[in-house]
Amino acid sequence: MINSLTNGAVSTMRLVALSALLALVSQGLMAQSYTKGQHIEPAYEGWRPLPDGSFNFMFGYMNENWEEQPNVDIGENNSFAPGEPDRGQPTHFLPRRNRFTFEVNVPADWGDRELVWTLTVNGVERKAYATLKSDYLVDNMVIASETGSLGAGTSSPESRSNIAPIVTVRGDAIRTVRAGQAMILNTLVEDDGLPTPTDVVAEAKRFAQFIGGPLAVAFVTPEAVAKRRFSSPPIRVTVGKVNGLFLSWNVYRGAGKVSFDPPLPKPWEDTRTSANSPWGALWVPPPVPADGMYEQTITFEDPGTYVLWGRADDGGLYHDGYVTVNVTE
Repeated sequence: MINSLTNGAVSTMRLVALSALLALVSQGLMAQSYTKGQHIEPAYEGWRPLPDGSFNFMFGYMNENWEEQPNVDIGENNSFAPGEPDRGQPTHFLPRRNRFTFEVNVPADWGDRELVWTLTVNGVERKAYATLKSDYLVDNMVIASETGSLGAGTSSPESRSNIAPIVTVRGDAIRTVRAGQAMILNTLVEDDGLPTPTDVVAEAKRFAQFIGGPLAVAFVTPEAVAKRRFSSPPIRVTVGKVNGLFLSWNVYRGAGKVSFDPPLPKPWEDTRTSANSPWGALWVPPPVPADGMYEQTITFEDPGTYVLWGRADDGGLYHDGYVTVNVTE
């Protein structure tokens, strides 16, 4: 009896301690999560060789804010060295982690030099150092793995044969519109259909078959899977991504407010439940137009010069397109 009481008391104490620990962890995570006022970490993602013998350095960034999208003009607070400070980097920064956002070409004789991206946001200076060290060599499998399309350290014949989608922006690359005037942007996206879009129902049925056989599979319906995903999103040890083709247009340079209609998926890693992002636990790939043509209505509230960035992403690989827009009063 004493042993039973003792064991029960110990179990209760363990539960209380575990609850307290989880509460502290939760508070710690919340304390480290901010909507605004934080800095941005520029990130060197790696390099890849080009057929002409030159190399491309690949960069991204981590915006520590969940909502604030800082604008940092090219200059002292947003520059590259050595050489030209403007290497095509963004001046408008989306929230959270953005991987493989842009590339900087360097000549074949670059050697062991460093290319440094300096970024100062909200009073905090950070640098990313790019080199041609072999550890940073990037190929398609690295991109797919780093962005969460593949499980950590995995690949498949399908993923190895995947070809990046191709973005073709119809019309002029430089345009002029008035503030408040709607601009129609048509984008053709061509893709090979790989990787196969994630089918969460099929995955659930395979798991049910494994653990419970045909009887368990009978209970796996789209409604049941959706309810389960909503009430208990999957736990991931690394960043996870739902595979499926999508197009996203966003501001790359320019400080004014811009609206996009219809709303498009986010190209950044928004992992929150029901986020319109392939990294969100409940995200479902949007329908792909039969002719591959996406029509977007874009409206600029303020005059200025803007660069819009369109990214087509099939889950594993991506391709970018750009449009410069001069907005008058």
